Amino acid sequence: MSGVLPSSLSLTPNPQAPLKVGLFTYSTKLRGSVVHTLELATALQKLGHEVCIYALSKDGKGFDYSTSCQICLIPTQPAPAGMDALIRQRIQEFVDYLIQEPPNADIYHAQDCLSANALAILRQQHFIPHFIRTVHHIEEYTSIYLQECQERSIRQADLCLCVSDRWQAELWQQYSLQAARVSNGVNLQQFSPVPTGIETQLKQRWNLNGAPIFLTVGGVEPRKNSMNLLQAFAQVHQDFPNAQLVIAGGETLFDYQPYRDEFFALVKRLSIPIGEALVLPGVISTDELPALYRIADAFVFPSLKEGWGLVLLEAIASGLPVITSNQPPFTEFLSPYQALLVDPQSPNEIATAMRMSCQPELAQALVQNSQFVLPSYTWKLSAQLHLQHYQHLLKNHA
Repeated sequence: MSGVLPSSLSLTPNPQAPLKVGLFTYSTKLRGSVVHTLELATALQKLGHEVCIYALSKDGKGFDYSTSCQICLIPTQPAPAGMDALIRQRIQEFVDYLIQEPPNADIYHAQDCLSANALAILRQQHFIPHFIRTVHHIEEYTSIYLQECQERSIRQADLCLCVSDRWQAELWQQYSLQAARVSNGVNLQQFSPVPTGIETQLKQRWNLNGAPIFLTVGGVEPRKNSMNLLQAFAQVHQDFPNAQLVIAGGETLFDYQPYRDEFFALVKRLSIPIGEALVLPGVISTDELPALYRIADAFVFPSLKEGWGLVLLEAIASGLPVITSNQPPFTEFLSPYQALLVDPQSPNEIATAMRMSCQPELAQALVQNSQFVLPSYTWKLSAQLHLQHYQHLLKNHA
């Protein structure tokens, strides 16, 4: 990996006193940056540091994730009409809560644009001395307000981190900002090829009796490239009438209803029966997601834009051959020997790769070769990288 640490930093354990770390995230629903927050927090805690996770919570139920870290759930009010108004309200809810319950931490680390804007306000009002922002990816907003929020969250951070070479380069190109590179990981205790016994129950619940079963995780939305994936599956379904496409997940802050309407209109035109050939189980619990991976025959992820693609590591750890886009950040850690790399704008290429993944010898080779990726991406390593940057920030602000 290039650009992970400044030359002045090392990976040796820091002998100094444990740090109090506040990690801030916009949601309790498990999407990429939220999973990153939880796993990083757990890894930091295991290294002897004290971590508190601050998260906006619409339902007050907390995370579907077990952690020993302290968690502060920030209550929210019903969403107003319009995305600008929603983001403005959510930022203010963050600020109001943190002013009433001031965090006592050495490090204030936001994992998204929304919480970073709240921390920027708190720093401006001298409630906190600094804040860090991890940029998982850069959005292309049409709203001037949302674009300003993104700009502020990046430019005003005392330290900006990113999780891939691609976004490190983008931050330099778009903002002339030298962001420090950290890493993601995969929880091998959670994701593995070993059945736990609930696979049969899930197959019955969602009628997963097809062959082959193609899985993707992330829901139906534009950057997940759901429309091209659906068109590719329609081609494969002609050759494999019993094939099933499972699109799991879908919890998101943004309203993609126009895209979803277009997606389901295409489902109808292609005559793909929902609940049979196309299975949409919605948000999957933490306990059930590893089993869903194990039920599938291949993982298909032709995403157009990702910060990293944690689900690819999860699928690899679960023993699946993977199909993904032939572009960064995926090509930063996957070679053509470890994954079927496709043009995400070509349903034909995606369909061809899906057919190829059904070849037992090729699938087995992809699974075996991709296992070599996993040791390089652990949450312990990620936590150690973060600690080096935390200490560097504290030294500069002493």
